[in-house]
Amino acid sequence: MIEGISAVTLGTHEMPRAVRFYRALGFEVLHGGEESSFTSFRAGTSYLNLIAQPAERRWSWWGRVIFYIPASKRATRCRMG
Repeated sequence: MIEGISAVTLGTHEMPRAVRFYRALGFEVLHGGEESSFTSFRAGTSYLNLIAQPAERRWSWWGRVIFYIPASKRATRCRMG
């Protein structure tokens, strides 16, 4: 059984702007920052991640979500993609 969301990862063309936006909302930077290609924020007991994408790249995906399932309830590992 899924108990929560562990992490959400979003792509961005403008990492500095995105980092400033999420900092302004109160998110704490754990890794990376405005000049990084990957930034991770604390979101309660979960994480919000940003991954930089080149400006010329067309979006074929929006990001990804990682669900938290306690080890005691994991029968198999599955991946959706």
